[in-house]
Amino acid sequence: MADAAPEFTSEAGTVDKSARMEQRKKWLVRLGLAVLILGAVYGLWYLLVGRTYVGTDNAYVNAEIAQVTPLISAQAIEVRVTDTQAVKRGDILVRLDPTNARIAIAQAEADLAEARRRFRQTAATSTSLAAQVDARGAAIAQANAQLAAAQADYDKARIDLQRREALAPQGAVSGDEVTSARKAFASARAGLAQARAGVATAKATQGAAEGELAANDALVRGSTIETDPAVLAAKAKLENARLDLDRTVIRAPIDGVVTRRQVQVGQRVAQGNPIMSIVPLAQVYVDANFKERQLRRVRIGMPATVVADIYGGDVVYHGKVIGFSGGTGSSMALIPAQNATGNWIKVVQRLPVRIALDPKELAAHPLRVGLSTEVEIDLSGD
Repeated sequence: MADAAPEFTSEAGTVDKSARMEQRKKWLVRLGLAVLILGAVYGLWYLLVGRTYVGTDNAYVNAEIAQVTPLISAQAIEVRVTDTQAVKRGDILVRLDPTNARIAIAQAEADLAEARRRFRQTAATSTSLAAQVDARGAAIAQANAQLAAAQADYDKARIDLQRREALAPQGAVSGDEVTSARKAFASARAGLAQARAGVATAKATQGAAEGELAANDALVRGSTIETDPAVLAAKAKLENARLDLDRTVIRAPIDGVVTRRQVQVGQRVAQGNPIMSIVPLAQVYVDANFKERQLRRVRIGMPATVVADIYGGDVVYHGKVIGFSGGTGSSMALIPAQNATGNWIKVVQRLPVRIALDPKELAAHPLRVGLSTEVEIDLSGD
């Protein structure tokens, strides 16, 4: 009887061990079946649903941010907005000192009046020059009359001299008469030459007057006081001055939220330097960085869903693919990757894909630039 107890204990231990082994086998079988079922379910899901979607959590909200820059240099006398303030297109953001612009307008108005006066003066000068041309024509006629008289005097003196010289050998005329005739002929000849010079001078003067008239007419021909080039230039200068006065009031170019305001009252702003930015919250989009292998079937126009971390899975945005970046993130980096060395390791690249969102959903749940999102593209929309 004393030897029977150890034998019974040994048999009981063997039975208990076998039971545990049997139980372990059952659990292993169940686990294997569960893994197979899960694998089958996943495979079925992938065949029916999963392969028609690609997704990434490397996606961020972005927008075409408007830079507000003054178009003139002046001192800021009023700043009406602050960072995070919502504005509408056309709202006044900043007022600049308009003193210099108003002075420029006054100077431009004076220049315009001077240009109009010069045109009227030039037009009046043409009338005066035309009268001078007519007067020079009368002077030519007078010079021709004087030439004709001088020609007659010359012919008479020449004939008188010829007669006296013919009678002088016969003693019919004295030597004094011949000498006087010769003097008269010389004087008539000089008078004729002077008359001819007078005609030439009168014609030259008329030609000069005609040239001045033509030159003056060229300044006003085909123009009115409002279409004269000098007047048009003065008008353009005045319009530019008025435009500079309008630019002393800086308005919002788009609807959005003010950010990065860099202007204070009393500060002199420089032309072209940004003073603030406006983010159009109603027009934000998502840039999703997909792996290059995920994009084999992605096309523009495919539907996409977006979940933002700020709202969680309870808010789903619907959108569509509107474009692909012109290069991968690494190629567009400040210092692009250089793989020309021998110890090169291939790295999977990511290409930004732009997703446009539904404006109504954005209005209901606004997003901010830089927020993290998860994007899923429906490939069945191909």
